[in-house]
Formats: sequence, C-alpha cells, structure tokens
Amino acid sequence: MKLSFLNRTAELKRLGKALTAKSPSLVCLYGRRRCGKSRLLQQALVGKPHVYFVGDEREASLQRQALSTEIARLIPGFEQVTYHSWDDLLQRWYKDAPSSAVLALDEFPFLAMSSPELPGILQKHIDKEATKPIHICLCGSSQRMMYELVMDASAPLYGRAREIMKIVPLNAFYLQSAMQNRNGEKIVEAFAAWGGIPRYWELALDYASTFEAIKDLVLNPLGVLYREPERLLSDQMRDTRQTASLLSIISQGCHRLSEIAARLEKPATSLTRPLAILAELGLIIREVPFGASLRDSKRTLYTIADPFLRLWLKFVEPNRSLIEAGLIDRVGNTVVKQWPQFVGTVWEQLSRQSVPYLSINGRQWKPASRWWGKAIDGEMMEFDIVSSAFDIDENVLVGEATHSGTAKDIEQILSDLKSNAQRCPALRGKNIYCALWIMKGVKTRKSVFTADDVVRVLK
Repeated sequence: MKLSFLNRTAELKRLGKALTAKSPSLVCLYGRRRCGKSRLLQQALVGKPHVYFVGDEREASLQRQALSTEIARLIPGFEQVTYHSWDDLLQRWYKDAPSSAVLALDEFPFLAMSSPELPGILQKHIDKEATKPIHICLCGSSQRMMYELVMDASAPLYGRAREIMKIVPLNAFYLQSAMQNRNGEKIVEAFAAWGGIPRYWELALDYASTFEAIKDLVLNPLGVLYREPERLLSDQMRDTRQTASLLSIISQGCHRLSEIAARLEKPATSLTRPLAILAELGLIIREVPFGASLRDSKRTLYTIADPFLRLWLKFVEPNRSLIEAGLIDRVGNTVVKQWPQFVGTVWEQLSRQSVPYLSINGRQWKPASRWWGKAIDGEMMEFDIVSSAFDIDENVLVGEATHSGTAKDIEQILSDLKSNAQRCPALRGKNIYCALWIMKGVKTRKSVFTADDVVRVLK
C-alpha cells in the first residue's frame, strides 16, 4: 500500500526557495536509505521545469546516454548527440536548459564512483555559469560519500551548496496518519518495530498486525527486510566488519567502552572514533547520566538508537541458523514472549523525547536524559527520565516509563519515585517533581501520560 506524502513541510519550504532562486543554486539531500529523500525531492520538483535522474553502478558512458535521454524530455533532441565526457554533457545542459530548470541527480554517489572527475566538473560549471538561474540538486543515501563529495573541506563542491539537508526518520506522530489513526499503544508498538522509516511503514501496511509484518518481512529469508541492515551498513561504511561487530556487541548488553573493547580484544582508544561515527549516523546513542559531563567517559553508555536495527539484532542475528533452517515459527514465538520487554525500551525512549513538548506540573522542561549510579546509601539505582525546568535549574523532573499498571500501581510508583529521588546524590537540594509515563493504563492525574499523549506531541 502506497503511503501519502507525510510531513517534510519545513524541508519542502527550503527546497522550494532554493530551487526558485534568481541565481543558480546547488542543493544537497542526504540521509539513510528509505527515509523518503527521493519522494521529497520529487515532491519539490512538481511544477518546475526539471530533469530527474537516478544514478546506478553502470559504466559512465551508459549513464551519460541514459541521462541525455531524460534531459531530452525537457530539451528535445538532447539525446541525439553522443557525449564523450561529463564536461560536454553539462556544457550543453547549461547552454540549452530553460531558465529556472532543475537537474536532479539522485543516488549521486553511484555517479561519482563511476566518474570520480564528475564533482570537479560540476564545480567548474557551477562557478562559471552564474548568469542564468539553472539549479542542480544532488541526493544520496551514502552519508559517508555525500560528506566526502560535498561537505568535506577538501571536496570540489565544498562551500557551493545553498542548502545541505540531512533527511532524518520521521517522528512517531506521523505513523498515526500512516496507520489510519490507530491508538497510541498500537503506534508505539509499530514504531518499536519500524522506527521512523516511511518505507518500512509502507511495507507493513499490507499486514493485519505488526507481528505478522515482522514475521514475513524480517524473519523470513525471502522477506524484503531480512538483509536490510547489511545493505544499510554497506551504504555507509567501506569495511562493515567492525561496524557490524560493534552493533552486535552493544545489542547483546555491552554498553560501556571498556566492555566493548574487551569483547573485541582491541584497545578502547581505537574504538572511540568508530563509535562516534555510528552515533553521527543515528545508529547508536551515547549517553551520560543526568548532570554528568559529556567528557565523563567512565560513565558513558552506548545503546542502539534505531528501532528497526534493534529489532533485527535482537531477533534475527542470533537466530540466523534457525531461520535459514525454516524454523521461523520458533523464532516468532521468541518475539511474542519478549515483545513487551522489547517495546518497553522504545516506550522509554519516546517518553523521554516527549518531555520538552509537554506541560508537566505547570512547567516546561528541557530535553530529558536518564540517571544511573549509586544512591546516598550505596545502593545502585536508575531513573528513566530526569530533566530540569527551563525557568529554574533547581526544579527537577523525575519520571518513570512503565508498560502497564492499575490506578493503585500508579500511586505506588509515584510514591516510590519521590522517595527514591531524595536518595539520589545528583538531586540533592533540588525541588523534585514526579511524573509517570504509562503505555497501557488509565490517566488518573495530570502528571500521568499515556501513549496517546506521547504520540500526539512527537511531531
């Protein structure tokens, strides 16, 4: 089932402004695969004179021929000439293209791989052709290559772009529209499986339930998403072995740098940069406790950020032998048994993300984080949600995200939160306010937030 175009209002506005400028402009879109970059670009091109071309891994001569055929739809006769170089093709494009025309090159990294000279040639024409408003839009899923081609200081196209947009996954709110306004609980469960990737949502809509979609799309060797993480990593990394190993180890419960290094039998210092790259790509999260310095490496934890990747690492990677042997139902039973706990992790993340957008105890709060460590009495403790107020740092919110509970459970949890917060050394001298996020339950007071509340604000 094809999704309608969702959100991206701010991106469309900026694209529209850049592609209708009175002077030539270069626009770059990048981000992980299946986030909707191509759909966004095509939407932005509606009503404008344009050529849209998707690069591939063929030889450069074949790609020039294919591109000239596409350009001929806008400039008749363009394909009747054989272009022996990109310079020849672009020179003709800039000469004959109508004013305000857009040349959109999707999957640009493929073009650059087959023709390493292309970025330099583009730079020459962008710098030279300053009289007629002819626009170039480059788009690519390989964030690494797009950085090297456009954003790196040594790149030929560095400093030429009017707009550089990283297209990130959508927030949970838009999944409600995709799933035809199902309740918040169902939205959270779907988000736990697919994250904010529109193409995954689109694929899942053909199934009666999230579990049926997981079983057929992810757990089945013939499923379109069975090998998705391998393709995702190959887009971003030259050598995927270390990256796959890091993600696997983190998903297995090794969250500290020292633990990860010990498992890989490598010096911790050699892993700092690879972990930072994974964080930049949005695949992992680097966390420190509330109130701690970001430089506090000893207390830093690494966790998997992307919900779909977490799903695959949790249920597919350790069960590949069973799946390949056709024992999909056995793995499916494991998913069913562990599903509440699995969803609980995502619910906790979504609850934290909702904090700045909610009015809690009559106040607005800064982005929330977790806290973990020793209590005043030496006992280990953890809080799911901790934030300070925008107006006064001494006002601190302490919250818990739980899967379900009765009205009586809610009162007990809030009472325990208050007493435990008073034992936390990081909260000494603070004015403590408590709140509860409950995925399945009744909203018994204003400081209790349900799945519907969370999904509503995460736009």
